[in-house]
Amino acid sequence: MMRWGYVGTVAAFGLGLCLSPLAASAEPAYVSVVREYVETVVKPMVNTPIVRKAIEDQNAKLGNISDANIQVLDNTYRSEVQSGGWQMVRRLLNKPVSRYLKSKQDDSQGTIIEFFVTDRHGLNVGQGTMTTDYWQGDEDKFLKTFPRYSDEIFIDRAERDEQTQLLETQASFVIKDENGQPIGIATVTIAIDAL
Repeated sequence: MMRWGYVGTVAAFGLGLCLSPLAASAEPAYVSVVREYVETVVKPMVNTPIVRKAIEDQNAKLGNISDANIQVLDNTYRSEVQSGGWQMVRRLLNKPVSRYLKSKQDDSQGTIIEFFVTDRHGLNVGQGTMTTDYWQGDEDKFLKTFPRYSDEIFIDRAERDEQTQLLETQASFVIKDENGQPIGIATVTIAIDAL
């Protein structure tokens, strides 16, 4: 009889632990694997002169761009993606920094599905493939990284892509200049199944 009391106590303790806020906040298993991949593989790809220079140049060029002009750029880009006009898209994809990101994406052998960097406004500076929009400044990938100036990697919820059936997540982090000042962000979409 004593043994059943012990089992019941252990079961109740285990159930209580599962329902506790601590268990609810535990991160999914893929998060630590993605974080390690980003720290060891992706960050060194991004922390290079070609990436930093491209971002710094765009930050200087766009300076204090207005919210209205950001919207115009984003709307122009989105309409090109939908219509297939692609003038702005092609210009962006032909930049040396975009070709560099594309080569790193290709070298990943399917692990990196999407790779782009933005300026301090969240506007794309370079991208390995065409993105659906030009401005990331209103999305968690930017809002949970750049304004915080931290070295933390924001890893979004994993989702299965309907077309490829791959389990994917996006990881984003702040890019800093040589003096440690935030200048933009990098975002990679990672195929978790390929890690």
